[in-house]
Amino acid sequence: MYFESRTQAGQILAEQLFERYRYENCVVVALSDGAVQVGEQIAGALHCLLTLLLIEDIQIPGESLSFGGVSQSGGFTYNGSFSSGEIDEYTSEFHGYLEEQKREAFQRINRLLGDGGVIDHDMLRDHVVILVADGVDNNAAMDVAIDFLKPIRIQRLVVATPVASIPAVDKLHMLADELHILDVKENYMGTNHYYEVNDIPSHEDTIAKINQIVLNWR
Repeated sequence: MYFESRTQAGQILAEQLFERYRYENCVVVALSDGAVQVGEQIAGALHCLLTLLLIEDIQIPGESLSFGGVSQSGGFTYNGSFSSGEIDEYTSEFHGYLEEQKREAFQRINRLLGDGGVIDHDMLRDHVVILVADGVDNNAAMDVAIDFLKPIRIQRLVVATPVASIPAVDKLHMLADELHILDVKENYMGTNHYYEVNDIPSHEDTIAKINQIVLNWR
C-alpha cells in the first residue's frame, strides 16, 4: 500500500481509532516530525492532546543501522534488534564515537525543549497513550519510547503507523496492548518510499505547529 501523504495515512488511522477512543482520555505521542503529520489527524478526530517525544537516532558509522536512540529524558536505549554480543562488539569498536554522538544528541534535544510542544510525564499519566510513527522498520524509536514510558502509569498503550516491517510488527505485538498498522512489508524500502509527498518540516516548525493546535483547541 502506498499513500498520497502522511496526512492521508493519518486520516485512515483516525477512522479506525475514532469509534473506540473518541470519548477516552487519550494522548497522541508522535515519535518524529513525520509522525506528527500522521498523529495530527488522529488527535484532531479524537480531540485529544498531540505531543512529540524528542528522540535522536544514533547511527553506527559506515552502516545504515541505528545503534539506538537518546530520548529527551537523557536516557539511551539500544536498538532491541541487536543481540548482547553485537552491542558489545559495536560498543568496543566505536566507543568514543558513539559516546560523543550521544552527548551531541542530548544537546540538540535540550536546545528544543524550551520551545514547548514536547512531552512530560504528567500529561500521560492515567491516559491511553497512542504512539504514532510514520513508518516502523527496526523498532529503534519504539524501543526508546517504551523505555521512556516505563516509569509512567498509563491506562493502555496503542501503536498506530501506516506501514511497518514484519520483524517490527512481531516485536510490537509483545510491547503494545493494541496495534493499528495499515500495511506490513516483507521488504521494507525506507519510510519515505511509501509516500508520494515527503514534505516533512523541521523540528522547530513541528513544535510550533503542535503549540498552535493546542492554542486553537483551548
